[in-house]
Amino acid sequence: MNPSPQADPRIELRHALERNPGDAFAWILLAEHELDSGDARAGEEAARRALTLQPGHPEALARLGRAQWMQGLRKEAVTSLRAAANNAPHHPGIAVWLAHALEDTGEAEAALEAYAHAYALAPDEPQLAAYLLAWRRKLCDWRDLDKLAAQVRDAVNAGRAAVEPFAFLSEDASAAEQLRCARLRAGAIAVRPLPPPPVAIDVPLVRVGFLSNGFGAHPTGLLTVALFEHLRQQPDFEIHLFALNRDDGSAIRQRLQAAAHTLHDVSMRAHAQVASAIRNAGIEVLFDLRGWGGGGVPEVLATRPAPVQVNWLAYPGTSGAPWIDYVLADRFVVPQSMASDFSESVAWLPRCFQPTDTARVVPPAPSRTACGLPERGDDGRGIVFCCFNNSYKLNPRSMTRALAVLREVPDSVLWLLSGPGQADRRLRAFAQSQGVDPHRLVFMGKQPHAEYLARLQLADLFLDTEPYNAHTTASDALWAGCPVLTRPGSTFAARVAGSLNHHLRMTSMNVSDDTTFVKRAIEWARNPQALAALKQELAQRRSDSGLFDMAGFAADFAAVVRQMSLRHRQGLPPASLGTG
Repeated sequence: MNPSPQADPRIELRHALERNPGDAFAWILLAEHELDSGDARAGEEAARRALTLQPGHPEALARLGRAQWMQGLRKEAVTSLRAAANNAPHHPGIAVWLAHALEDTGEAEAALEAYAHAYALAPDEPQLAAYLLAWRRKLCDWRDLDKLAAQVRDAVNAGRAAVEPFAFLSEDASAAEQLRCARLRAGAIAVRPLPPPPVAIDVPLVRVGFLSNGFGAHPTGLLTVALFEHLRQQPDFEIHLFALNRDDGSAIRQRLQAAAHTLHDVSMRAHAQVASAIRNAGIEVLFDLRGWGGGGVPEVLATRPAPVQVNWLAYPGTSGAPWIDYVLADRFVVPQSMASDFSESVAWLPRCFQPTDTARVVPPAPSRTACGLPERGDDGRGIVFCCFNNSYKLNPRSMTRALAVLREVPDSVLWLLSGPGQADRRLRAFAQSQGVDPHRLVFMGKQPHAEYLARLQLADLFLDTEPYNAHTTASDALWAGCPVLTRPGSTFAARVAGSLNHHLRMTSMNVSDDTTFVKRAIEWARNPQALAALKQELAQRRSDSGLFDMAGFAADFAAVVRQMSLRHRQGLPPASLGTG
């Protein structure tokens, strides 16, 4: 249950401050409420008023830092929050906000220290344990991993902590546990919903909205842009994109702008203003492309700006939110047996739920030497395994499995995405502890997307992770011609790479256990002809399987959205949709 929404506390505080403008604590409270409403500028102004009355007050400095962080003023936020932490060294909440800001300025190890400090101040607080656990995963610092994970899972299962659902996807939790986690987080949001809009029964158009902070050179933009270009051709659809991020000047942003009937820039707006923009556009079906994935605005969705609201794409799990009606999936990522672990009704597409940009061209590959990779020998030596998943997915189990492959394939390497802080050093130390020369781990720094795709052509086999699979990364690898070996699990996040392989009709790439995973990778690496045949099969399936058919995807997508619209116009509640 959501807490009952109360009257806006900012109104009462403003009246009180008119009577007593010298009340520094009231200004701090007002700053907090302004920030919670999404109004960073008003929050900053209130925090600065408090600081003029009480210079150096740690609570005021913390709100100022939070306001600066929300406005993208990362360095200024760190300065304010460091000052707040220095003035209140025993305040775990300030330490956490400092850690958040340090993440964004690239001070990864300092952020780790701040999270650890916050947890040390309140070791029985599961939310602090969750923050520390998530950041240790990001830095591949696996100390006390099992202890922290158990503390977080126990708290979720006991209903004692509303931890971030996105981070919880990396835990070895069931889909039912993920639902509990998401419901707890959704239950912490209390807003007053907008009055329902009139039902547009006779309107021939379906106005479809998409809300995201990734409309640009971002995985969300890369996945959706070709779909929107094809969806624009549906004569009864009007497409509205609501961008929580500023225009990044990228070619993807320009294509998104051209594909949509209207792209609404709602960046840096208060939650109520974003909700009003959606309502004023007359959106009937609204897709939340962030969910709990970070950078989203669940407070906006909770006001019900659209009568039908859908969880799709960026957050691979249930929202647990009563304001979300559907989750868009496919029968592989969410089989019927898992539907009861979703708070939403499942709308199934007949193809993989994940689109991609099929207009992009893969540039010629650079030389192996330029990438720090071994040259390929005539006998098949020099095999390049890769895993370009984010570092928080590279847990001990997945790395142990990949290193077991390396031990049996001489002169092979494992190509990884370079992580933050000392993550690469820690992974090399782990390799050494597993009897693998640490120099057989090769790290690639972040590249522009085209250059990244070009490099993917040098990889022979992608070794996936679990319980959080490769998602966009798997699609990228397949598009560039690199097969993806995965072990599908029992949650949405653990089945995405498997869905891609399934719809590509390359089911041999989906294995049932770790032993088979290691055995199959070794067999392909030891048989250059079999590996070449596998890549040739991928090239064929890429063109004939339908996985990368965005015109077909748009038609299927539009059909499901029409079903959602029809049920709404008929006054029927959400229900499972699509034949899949």
